[in-house]
Amino acid sequence: MERPELTPLPEDWTRMLCVVAHPDDLEFGAAAAVARWTGQGKQVVYCMVTSGEAGIDALPPQECRAVRETEQVESARIVGVDTVEFLGLPDGVLEYGVELRQAIAAMVRRHQPEIVVTGNFRDTWGGRNLNQADHIATGRAVLDAVRDAGNRWVFHDQVAQGLQPWGGVREVWAFGSPQAGHAVDTTETFDAGVASLEAHAAYIQGLGWENWDPREFLEGMARSAGGALGVTFAAPFEVFPMGWGD
Repeated sequence: MERPELTPLPEDWTRMLCVVAHPDDLEFGAAAAVARWTGQGKQVVYCMVTSGEAGIDALPPQECRAVRETEQVESARIVGVDTVEFLGLPDGVLEYGVELRQAIAAMVRRHQPEIVVTGNFRDTWGGRNLNQADHIATGRAVLDAVRDAGNRWVFHDQVAQGLQPWGGVREVWAFGSPQAGHAVDTTETFDAGVASLEAHAAYIQGLGWENWDPREFLEGMARSAGGALGVTFAAPFEVFPMGWGD
């Protein structure tokens, strides 16, 4: 079954905030796109809701936290991102709710992005493989936090402390969604995306994926999306317009 054609994403913006649950999430599908955009001179900021401290079975959480934060900062550097923020919420047990929305809304108000990127928060990855609870909670919270950020009477304590309301987010883009209808050409930056994923070496080793090849993994999705966009490699995104009436 052929994948439906994908529509190119707009690139008439200058500021992006990427909000995901864990270090490594962006590298499993979006890093090559980020490299394209930073190469165009766009400002991209990373926000990790957790530090992935529950992600390596052989390491206790505090030790794992330091390793994963270090790997994420280097991974971001490879694709041209020099600001990485860690919210420090607990890995593995994130819950959708006011606390999560509040933390993300503060990031939106601080960085004032036009586009916000998050990961797939559908129940599955398009087949029988179930999504992870932290991804679902984070993505759902991102959608609501973007709207919260524009309302001065929601989380008004942030406004009182100097964070002004920000209603300038045009769209939220969820990478890797099985309902993606848009994509961006990553043919020229695909290698940077692979290197960015490879920077999570301790995490990948900790997973115990023997003979797992980051390049081969990323090529599968990128070639499929590229074919639907009419290019060699592409990153697919589901688009959620944030404006009234869109």
